[in-house]
Amino acid sequence: MKRKKKRILGISGIILLLVIFSIVGYIWQNIGTLDTEKERVVKFGSLSYYSSQNDVFVSPEELMSYPERTTGGNAGFGRFFKKSPNAPAGELPKVVLKKTDFATEPSAYALYWFGHSSAILELDGVRVLIDPVLENAAPLPGIVPRYTTSPIKREELPAVDAVLITHDHYDHLEVKTIKFLRNRDTRFIVPLGVGARLRGWGVPEERIIELGWTERTEIGPLIITSTPGVHYSGRSKTDRNKTLWTGYAIKGTQKNIFWSGDSGYGKHFKQIGEQYDPFDLACVEIDGWNAGWPNTHLFPEEAVTVCEDVRAGLLLPVHWGVFDLALHPWDESIEAVWNLASERGIGMVTPLMGEKIVPGETESRKWWKTED
Repeated sequence: MKRKKKRILGISGIILLLVIFSIVGYIWQNIGTLDTEKERVVKFGSLSYYSSQNDVFVSPEELMSYPERTTGGNAGFGRFFKKSPNAPAGELPKVVLKKTDFATEPSAYALYWFGHSSAILELDGVRVLIDPVLENAAPLPGIVPRYTTSPIKREELPAVDAVLITHDHYDHLEVKTIKFLRNRDTRFIVPLGVGARLRGWGVPEERIIELGWTERTEIGPLIITSTPGVHYSGRSKTDRNKTLWTGYAIKGTQKNIFWSGDSGYGKHFKQIGEQYDPFDLACVEIDGWNAGWPNTHLFPEEAVTVCEDVRAGLLLPVHWGVFDLALHPWDESIEAVWNLASERGIGMVTPLMGEKIVPGETESRKWWKTED
């Protein structure tokens, strides 16, 4: 009897170890690989925004943190394991997309917003997929859950000419989607250092284009330029700022689009407005703000100011509606931005998740306020 009990305990122990190893392996795969410190110093050491001494990329402005000023309740990591009290009461309205909903030839100008910072931009017959995150935003399932399901499954994604990644945080870079796309005939445009993550996930090196700030590449008729931001990067406690973060200026033959990426407010936005032609559309992050981390993300009034700084005719709010990253009601940011933009005479683009729109032509509406 004792021998049988020992055997059962031994088998249970082996199973437990296998489970632990599997979880650790899963997390490790989701974190991804990096260039070595020596490789980073050689590649990036001459850049003004990289510190060879500390082996990190450096934000144009220091990120401030005031834990005692945090608003909205407990900011601890434990909150990401349960449903947010700031979530909407039910599923949000959306247009569910299938691969057949996309034309074989991309439009001259159209946009699909999938929620948060994920979108497809069609411009001059080129289709660009931006920050595709279609599940949760963490290295393990169930952590940092979504408010609402994605309007599209990765299996339904159409052929794309390029995938743009702004930085390697989990709410912007999803391993499963990258692996799904790695064997397609598409190029991956990423900030410096993020290429190592993609190579580790099986993306061929020749299809990865790494950009530093102000560097550009061309995809067909589009000129895509990396723009700076006040932010940070990393997928674990040990790799903070080992990779770069960026926004993008996307210039076509008729339209000029600004995608802010994640950024706190800073003078770089006016510099972007001065450096590039006026933008027809600014896709600006509006959520993630908190007094406890005041310049890591944009407050609503700052998001509207960014639109003015970069001289954009229209504002598309992004980085909202999917994840509770800042301890405030899910629709607080969009409601504030709508009101502020109206007061300051800035046009708004507010599609349903999954809705195909032509910015400037498709009517905007406050879909998050059903009583309106």
